[in-house]
Amino acid sequence: MDFLTSLDFWLWAAQVAAGAMYLMAGVMKSTQPIPKLAGMMKWPGDVQPGFVRFIGGVDSAAGLGLILPMATGILTFLTPLAALGSVVLQIIAIGYHGKRGETGQTLGANLLLLALSAFVLWGRRGLLGL
Repeated sequence: MDFLTSLDFWLWAAQVAAGAMYLMAGVMKSTQPIPKLAGMMKWPGDVQPGFVRFIGGVDSAAGLGLILPMATGILTFLTPLAALGSVVLQIIAIGYHGKRGETGQTLGANLLLLALSAFVLWGRRGLLGL
């Protein structure tokens, strides 16, 4: 089987894509001033700064968890767990933004991250012994 058509290739592509998106969002939410974030996304201006920073940490952990364990070969079972956490995170985010009437701005990214994370969870579930 050609590597470009193998499941492992597409799982890695999904892991890197989702991981990079989570890391970019996490670093941004962890380091940017709240008023600057509120200019890009409405919700950071409506919640406590500590919550925004917490979500930045969660996003960063998701991004690292999707990539590092498999890339290093250390504690590889953490990758599907990170994917599971990412699926849950996106379901919560869709509900949160829906309640706030923000789905027009957020739903596309949330669904993309949900789909990538669910694919990684499905494809790497064997690392959990399932």
